[in-house]
Amino acid sequence: MTALRRLLDALPLWALGLLCLTLGLAPFTPEPHIWEKLKMLAAGTLTRPVDIFDLLMHAAPFVLLALKLTFGRRPA
Repeated sequence: MTALRRLLDALPLWALGLLCLTLGLAPFTPEPHIWEKLKMLAAGTLTRPVDIFDLLMHAAPFVLLALKLTFGRRPA
């Protein structure tokens, strides 16, 4: 069993949902931070290291949730 699989199995689905709603979308006004960073990425203005780190930090809960839903518990 890989380390990622063990991590995904250990994280409850509700906790990942909560992380997406809090860390993933914070701050909520005037627009979610991840949305701002995705717009910067699409426009080609995501160049500063702090902005790239910000995108990775806010996207991590969504990536983990997608992996959990995709590779959830399957028979080995």
